[in-house]
Amino acid sequence: MQFGDGLFETLAVVSNQPCLWDYHMQRLQQGCKRLSIIAPEAQLLEREAGQLVGGERQAVLKITITRGMSERGYMPTADSPPTRILSLFAWDGPSTENIKIAVSSRRLGSNPQLAGIKHLNRLDQVLACMECADDVQEALMLDQYNHVIEGMMSNLFFQRGQKLFTPSLTDSGVDGVVRQFILDRAKQQRLEIITGTFTLDQVLQSDALYLSSSLGGIRFVSEVVGHAWQPSASFHPLLRDIAADIFS
Repeated sequence: MQFGDGLFETLAVVSNQPCLWDYHMQRLQQGCKRLSIIAPEAQLLEREAGQLVGGERQAVLKITITRGMSERGYMPTADSPPTRILSLFAWDGPSTENIKIAVSSRRLGSNPQLAGIKHLNRLDQVLACMECADDVQEALMLDQYNHVIEGMMSNLFFQRGQKLFTPSLTDSGVDGVVRQFILDRAKQQRLEIITGTFTLDQVLQSDALYLSSSLGGIRFVSEVVGHAWQPSASFHPLLRDIAADIFS
């Protein structure tokens, strides 16, 4: 906990069930492998999560895994068992309202070794959130090369005509479970999603912007503060059908 030496998953609980459980467990296992942390068994976490959720029909479940206990300093104790923390929070459920966003002035650094996983080092996101106005719920974050990477708490998809795009996360950013769910469903539906590097100007040439997250599902963007962009009045939202399945 002192050094951000761990990972976390934030899960929506709907109708007493954590949503997208298998996706969360897969990312957690992959993150532990990347950080050389002994991964707790998924069955153990599932049992403990079930005990904690109990009869709660709607809630937020947070699972935090750290490397474990150690002495002072950076060197971890060899073969230390991981520490796991499960927490439950009240939640009103996913919102269906469109979202107003900004563009953060902070830049994400490039670190392919940590890119994709949801590690505990979230200072970029904390500082980006602090600069947001009260009426702004999210902010796009760019890297040092001015490529759009993600939202503070979400992944980005954008649509031009009948094509969908999402930024590459090979150098920075978090590979969200809803993002992966969208990519998997799109493949099943033979809906092409192009992954690449995109500047803010390229993103703002789109007909629609979507932000995806575990608690928000898929949210449509209505406004980007400080920019003249607005959604096209005639676009057909390609992600609408997929959005309906996230919390089912």
